[in-house]
Amino acid sequence: MNDLETTRLSRLVMLLTLLQTKRVVTASELADRFSVSTRTIYRDIRTLEAAGVPVVTLEGKGYSLMEGYRIPPVMFTREQATALLIAEKLAANLTDPPTAELILAAMDKLRAALRYADRDHLEKVSGQIEVMELVMPPDQPNSYQQLVAAVTSRRVAQINYQAAETGELTSREIEPIGLYLSQQWHVIAYCRLRQAFRDFRLDRIASLTISEENFLPRSQTLQQYWDQQVKRNGKQKVVIRFDPSQLPAAQVRHFQDTKHRYGWTHEQILPDATLEVLFLVGSLPYLAAWLLPFAAAVTVLEPAALSAHLSDLAMQVYRRFCVSGP
Repeated sequence: MNDLETTRLSRLVMLLTLLQTKRVVTASELADRFSVSTRTIYRDIRTLEAAGVPVVTLEGKGYSLMEGYRIPPVMFTREQATALLIAEKLAANLTDPPTAELILAAMDKLRAALRYADRDHLEKVSGQIEVMELVMPPDQPNSYQQLVAAVTSRRVAQINYQAAETGELTSREIEPIGLYLSQQWHVIAYCRLRQAFRDFRLDRIASLTISEENFLPRSQTLQQYWDQQVKRNGKQKVVIRFDPSQLPAAQVRHFQDTKHRYGWTHEQILPDATLEVLFLVGSLPYLAAWLLPFAAAVTVLEPAALSAHLSDLAMQVYRRFCVSGP
């Protein structure tokens, strides 16, 4: 089998996997995913059909597999299995016990699909990877998994919430729309008591009950919430791209350890393994002074004024420490 045939076989296997993971997928989505033309995708679909795979073509929508059709589990590579092991350890420390148990059960199924040599490898590596920081205090209610379920099913949650300043407990009915992690887990929800969207820290929820009441969908999203917070607090939105591969590991750790002090709000991992990081800041010069040591790994996406501040600081350093002239 030549390289071209190997590449196509690999793509067909991945294509079949994608068809099993999504209800409907379009030819253009598949073409973008595999960096091929839609014509190539059409040929691949015909190949799968010729092999007996029941691909259903939905006119104007895309492709799906016939309901109930499944293939045996696709074998994981050793690197993929190790990545999922890390995810298991993160879940055990960064979420609540029910979620950690779900991840453990999923990992048991994963291990069952591995070759014996890969199972042995995973067992050996497991003792060499630890996640030390516990974000979800052990004495808190199992709120994370319950709120995930409330978000996805649009159920009203009833909470007793402790105020940060006074410690006073108030009873709230909330309509949760999303969760995010920033040192602690937070839930963004419409608070019926305050008649507005609010940010609740999960470690301040003294008790939680998910009711049977469904709330109507709201147009508000997490991104819209961030944007509104910027306007309300008079803070400026800053978005940077951070490439960890451009810095020593110690500097990357320092960035992650200190970002919370400088208005860090949210980040997401991009397909190229870089991070898109969102800050809400009151002073661009203040943020620029912190970012300067990481400049080799930073691309400013917005605002342009931050780039100007970084440039000014870099020139000051250059003039102070670099010898000019012969």
